[in-house]
Amino acid sequence: MTHATVVVVDLRIDPASLPACEAVLDGEERQRAGRFLREADRWRFIASHAAMRMILGQALAASPSILAFAREEGGRPFLVGPGEGLLDFSLSHSGDHAVIGFVRGTRIGVDIEARRPLADALRIAGSHFAADETAALAALPPPAVEASFFGLWTRKEAVVKALGTGLSLPLSRFSVSVPPKPPLMLRQVGIGTGWTLAEISAPPGTEATVAVTTEAARITVEHLAPGWADTIAEK
Repeated sequence: MTHATVVVVDLRIDPASLPACEAVLDGEERQRAGRFLREADRWRFIASHAAMRMILGQALAASPSILAFAREEGGRPFLVGPGEGLLDFSLSHSGDHAVIGFVRGTRIGVDIEARRPLADALRIAGSHFAADETAALAALPPPAVEASFFGLWTRKEAVVKALGTGLSLPLSRFSVSVPPKPPLMLRQVGIGTGWTLAEISAPPGTEATVAVTTEAARITVEHLAPGWADTIAEK
């Protein structure tokens, strides 16, 4: 059976640990971090990518700083160099938290979203999601619509991230179950068969999902220990 691991990361690190996190990034990552106008966004980017390097490095028994990446045509990153072909991975961050998933032998996508007030959830769903998903969302009691919308969004995004298609795949091309029902692929057109979707035990106020492109994958969810950034230079 395929085994996938998802790690939940708290990005609220000690500012004194930020230079060590930035030191393990490559030149492209540092340039991308420098484009953020808000300091908080820059810190979160650095922390999330440093955590990703640390987690993948541990899985590959490699130093975080030596990992190298390239991008598929759709922009999805993959490992090159020492780790090429050994792991597939996915990173998502929202607000103060990130999720990082990795798997061997197949593809993985993860997505996390911090819930926020959203008065027009049904309108957005009708514009972007499949008709059966929108109908299921509209059938829920009004107080449940907002949280279910964000849960549904992460399910859709996790699938898209696993595929690596980006915006080229309309979200209406496939359907997934709508929370509070357990995550499940219901209908897919041209995206292959055999999927595992699972909720991620994420921090309060967030919704998160992992999608793996194989049936019956076993999912392990871990939480990076507090103070992880203080030790990254030692990895």
